[in-house]
Amino acid sequence: MALLRDPLLNKGTAFTEQERDALGLRGFLPAHVFSMQTQVERVMANLRELPSDLAKYVALNELHDRNEALFFRVVCDNIDEIQPLIYTPTVGLACQRFGYIFQRPRGLFIAACDRGRIAELLANWPYATKLIVVTDGERILGLGDLGANGMGIPVGKLSLYCACAGIHPELCLPVVLDVGTNNEALLNDPYYIGMRQRRLSGAAYDEFVDEFVTAARETFPGVMIQFEDFANHSAFRLLHKYRDIIPVFNDDIQGTAAVALAGLFSALRVTGGKLKDQTVLFLGAGEAATGIADLIVSAMMAEGLTEAEAVRRNWLVDSRGLVVKDRAGLTEHKLRYAHDQAPIEQFLAAINTLKPTAIIGVAAVGGAFTPEVLQTMAGLNERPIVFALSNPTSKAECSAEEAYRHTGGRALFACGSPFDPVNLDGKTYVPRQGNNSYIFPGVGLGATACGARLVTDEMFMVAAHALAQLVSQEDLAQGSLYPALPRIREVSARIAEAVAVVAYNNGLATGHAPNDMAAFIHSKMYDPHY
Repeated sequence: MALLRDPLLNKGTAFTEQERDALGLRGFLPAHVFSMQTQVERVMANLRELPSDLAKYVALNELHDRNEALFFRVVCDNIDEIQPLIYTPTVGLACQRFGYIFQRPRGLFIAACDRGRIAELLANWPYATKLIVVTDGERILGLGDLGANGMGIPVGKLSLYCACAGIHPELCLPVVLDVGTNNEALLNDPYYIGMRQRRLSGAAYDEFVDEFVTAARETFPGVMIQFEDFANHSAFRLLHKYRDIIPVFNDDIQGTAAVALAGLFSALRVTGGKLKDQTVLFLGAGEAATGIADLIVSAMMAEGLTEAEAVRRNWLVDSRGLVVKDRAGLTEHKLRYAHDQAPIEQFLAAINTLKPTAIIGVAAVGGAFTPEVLQTMAGLNERPIVFALSNPTSKAECSAEEAYRHTGGRALFACGSPFDPVNLDGKTYVPRQGNNSYIFPGVGLGATACGARLVTDEMFMVAAHALAQLVSQEDLAQGSLYPALPRIREVSARIAEAVAVVAYNNGLATGHAPNDMAAFIHSKMYDPHY
């Protein structure tokens, strides 16, 4: 019975006749032995009959808790259909409703009341972990503070690590640091799963996080930690605190940057322009915006610009308007992009003044790329670059259909949530999601495969180049700036190779570099089967 209740070992109706005899399963299972392929087909048939995406999310969670190999086989074989259900956009709704749909715990919930014994909690975890995704739930997607309900994010991210890059599920640990919530609705929700208290802050918060990081490194030597969906005021501070001493990264800052830069590289293959000649205007000035801008600056410098010249080509607009040098009270991460310029309150006015070649939306303000914004970009540029990267879908700056229609089909468009193909004036455009799942699984695979001691910006730069190189001319011809999602394991493997090469070249890897890096990476990839 223990086998049937362990999702890492359970095969359900696929246990063979010999296994049923040898493992004491005779009688617990119906007589017919099903192949894994038939099980996959049955899961998909049932899934497609469910009435809503949230119901499908719950059903997939149940499968994940019952049979991991089958769950990941379903995801791998149907990635286009399943990824939006287990991650964006559905995971946002799932986190909002987490207390209502909660069934079986997955990962570790480490609460503020556990201070002083976090190492004890981590020691309860039964597997030798190599990769932790951790959140404190303060800034879940564009939805804000969801507290302990944010566990859906690390669970979803690690599912993509396994499906998209082949990191074995036994090596993955999702963690939520439950430090309370300032969300009044959750504090008053009878089904909220987390601590009913206001968030820890200041020194108490930092000490709690530091205890977790220290205990994680001692319990799981060499473990890589990915920070996910922390609020700006914590995200930058924590990344800078740990990035030069342990293998840690923040996907909202660095992963988003790499996938956006890859999209720009792809767009420039269409326009024929150079990155160093672009002017990029961001709607948003938080983790994503400054992370993308920092990586663009590095890439522009690689093309010959000075740092000052490159920084000057990147501009931020926040809730108070254009970020300019004379504004009082700017937070540290905005200061680099606070230029000498008269204040401008409106995004459209900033476009008319700065005449950007690319606009990138990462502010989670739904509909902010208005028809006027898109038409103005089309008037300024033959092929305007328009990235509406906020998610979930309700927070997207514009839809694919709006981007193409209001630019006469000339926009080079990428999105943060999935949109269907668009038919306009007899041509079909296929927008692709600039989803971090193109980047972070490959980076994680490369770093863990070689035992990287740090995760560096250079690794994200080579990841962006590797991703862009996998976009075909056929992709570009139909408006796709990223490869087709069914190629994601190929993409992740290529990124992992590039990341591992950087680690070995910079003395950050364990042991000697393998003679055949591609074969080495593929040997580390989990293939879900019985």
